Amino acid sequence: MATQDLSEPDRAVVDRSQAGSRGSIGMVLLVAIALVGAAVGLLLVGRGYAAPYILVLLAFLATIGVFSLFALATGILRLSGKEADNPVLKSVADEAVDGLLVTDRRGRVIYANAAYLSLTGAEGAGDVRPVERVFIGDPDVSEAVYRLLKAAREGRIAQEDVRVAGLKGRPVHWLRLRVRPLKSGSDNGLTLWVVVDVTRDRERQENIFQELQHAIDYLDHAPAGFFSVDANGDISYLNATLASWLDHDLAQVGSGGLKLADIVSGNGAALLTTLAAAPGEVKTEVFDIDFKTRGGRSVPVRLFHKIAYGADGRPGASRTLVLNRARGEATDPQRAAEVRFMRFFQSTPMAIATVDKAGRISRTNTLFARMFQSVLKQGEGGSILSVVSDRDREALETAIRNAAARQSDIAPVDTALAGGDDRWARFYVSAVEDDEPDAESAIVYALETTGQRTLENQVNQRARMESVGQLAGGIAHDFNNVLSAIMMATDFLLNAHKPTDPSFQDIMQIKQNANRAASLVRQLLAFSRRQTLRPQVLDLGEVLTELNMLLRRLIGEKVELGVVHGRDLWPVKADISQLEQVIVNLAVNARDAMPEGGKLSVRTANVTAAECAKFALKGMPDADYVLVEVTDTGSGIPPEIIDKIFEPFFSTKEVGKGTGLGLSTVYGIVKQTGGFIYPDSVVGKGTAFRIFLPRHVPSADEVAAAMPQTEAPGIASDSILPVGATLAQRAATDMTGQGTILLVEDEEGLRALNARGLKSRGYKVIEAGNGVEALEALEKNGGEVDLVVSDVVMPEMDGPTLLKALRKRNPEIKMIFVSGYAEEAFEKSLPAGEKFAFLPKPFTLKQLIEQVKQTMAG
Repeated sequence: MATQDLSEPDRAVVDRSQAGSRGSIGMVLLVAIALVGAAVGLLLVGRGYAAPYILVLLAFLATIGVFSLFALATGILRLSGKEADNPVLKSVADEAVDGLLVTDRRGRVIYANAAYLSLTGAEGAGDVRPVERVFIGDPDVSEAVYRLLKAAREGRIAQEDVRVAGLKGRPVHWLRLRVRPLKSGSDNGLTLWVVVDVTRDRERQENIFQELQHAIDYLDHAPAGFFSVDANGDISYLNATLASWLDHDLAQVGSGGLKLADIVSGNGAALLTTLAAAPGEVKTEVFDIDFKTRGGRSVPVRLFHKIAYGADGRPGASRTLVLNRARGEATDPQRAAEVRFMRFFQSTPMAIATVDKAGRISRTNTLFARMFQSVLKQGEGGSILSVVSDRDREALETAIRNAAARQSDIAPVDTALAGGDDRWARFYVSAVEDDEPDAESAIVYALETTGQRTLENQVNQRARMESVGQLAGGIAHDFNNVLSAIMMATDFLLNAHKPTDPSFQDIMQIKQNANRAASLVRQLLAFSRRQTLRPQVLDLGEVLTELNMLLRRLIGEKVELGVVHGRDLWPVKADISQLEQVIVNLAVNARDAMPEGGKLSVRTANVTAAECAKFALKGMPDADYVLVEVTDTGSGIPPEIIDKIFEPFFSTKEVGKGTGLGLSTVYGIVKQTGGFIYPDSVVGKGTAFRIFLPRHVPSADEVAAAMPQTEAPGIASDSILPVGATLAQRAATDMTGQGTILLVEDEEGLRALNARGLKSRGYKVIEAGNGVEALEALEKNGGEVDLVVSDVVMPEMDGPTLLKALRKRNPEIKMIFVSGYAEEAFEKSLPAGEKFAFLPKPFTLKQLIEQVKQTMAG
């Protein structure tokens, strides 16, 4: 609507701001009358009596005058109307285009200019009303006015745009109401209202909005797709055409529900987010990639991808045009071939890039963009040489230089990738036939080989450890036979000599060294995982408690020991003596790493399957485990050797101070128990070994079984006692016996010593060199024997075959196997449920007699 001219001189203006000036004139007249009355009264009193009163009156008036002058000078008093009646300010307010209204705290109109009267439809000064009364008949406007009145009472400035219809016959129009409290020297409670006709602005905004709607509608239904994506991969706009191609809901767009990876197939998203440019530059790139529908179907497209970069170099939201290249393939063979080639180029499992002779990257496929994002973000100067480690950079540079020289048959380059995260790749470089000096000189194909190298290293490591294990197992078997003979012979010599004999100490020295050799053999068997284990259900808290005193003696006074038990630990199934050996070996290593003292901590805890992922350990499946963590504050293990610490005979100690089998023994025992062990070390701060033992879940038979069973026959270590026995009790055990024993051993010297020992304790012994001889000897004796003691590995007929033959003749015959190999090595060749005892070599005469007596009594 047209705005009326408010500058006409005859327009009414309401100004009641000077209404109190009449009161001021009356006050002056009152003061004048009082003074005249005082003068008349003094005349009536008489001159003689009036003098004192005149002096008092003059002094009073003088005092009032002096104080008034001071008040005027300091601004306390002002001359009425001097500022308020400024003609310039009043003219500006009266003739303002916007309607102005001033009300007091009671809502009474103090001032209203001509524009306000016109905008509110007032016919004259007598018809002017406050804002809340003007729009009292319009509910929508009344709500807005109420909010403005509330803001004015709270001392705030507020504004509302209202749509007014039918005000005094005027057409529908828009008014902007603004309110603010007037602040002056005194709290007068005045409020200023400003009323502005914004109809034309609204009409202009609506026209712009309609034009924008038309543009959006055109863009939405254009025969090409459009989308906008930010640097984080969030799609902020997607037109309807592209949404219909990809079968996506437009409601997801802009709400964070749609990502670039949701519409781009394969590694194409990396290609769009790795562009780089100079600050302030606007860059447009053309890409031929595949989009994917919500159902997973591929759609070949060509993108015109435009990005503007800010002053700080950060990319803004893209403006991307999408052309559907799937249309017209049937009628255009050349286009179809181009689409197929681009699909092959972008979808190949090899990263491909073209480079110039200096190695600067010109073009890449999607996989290359994903693998080497950091290089592509460097911009035009990004070199492919920067993706490889410094050590291998020269080899790749030479290959590119050879390609630029048009050489063929360039050997592939295996390199470590830069970044320090142990990634590897193989680069194939081929020449490009282009005569331009600055053109592309080579095509580089990259294939990441990290997984392959990791697998190869694991296989090689496993094969190496297996080879060493087989060697160690074989050596251990032969050593055990030799050591058994030595230990048996020393027992006979010790029995024949008194402690006072000069040679007694020499024999004891031989026995001690034989025991040390036997311990070394046990470590070899532990490493090769071929030792005999006697697993039982254990509470690790109780095991560590019993080891506490031994550990304190081992680590010495300089090292502080701290043991933290987890609550409600799950049971585990392990050989208690071997598990103790693991803890002791780790404690000794920790002590040696802290020559000046420190702290050794042993902690136990339950680890659920869900918590396994937090450790991020390779090779360990998610399951329930009991964790044993041994931590020290020592010198730590350097990163370059931490992968070798479990290898046999690897040691960082001085010559003569270690065998190099301590940690390999730990590794073998943990693995044979079914667990996992992982080292974690920081040089100068300390080392932590984490052992994960599988949680033992009792079977129904175990739950129903009685309380602790007696130890299975065959345990032959001096450090392990039968359940309920003490050292004194074992020493006092009767070592003599009666019965016929068939002794089968292919080592003649060892067989003779074992037979001599058994005979010395009262047993009748029948000797045989192998299984065939044993059967023949049994026939000669009428088949009557009380016990068979047999080696496992023998010529012609081995021990397991002998047992099968003996059980056919006598199912109840008792059998003890003796071997330098582990029990599990031959147990698989026997029928399930076969009962026999086992005595591992080397053993002493005392151990042999104990095992014989226990088996015959069983």
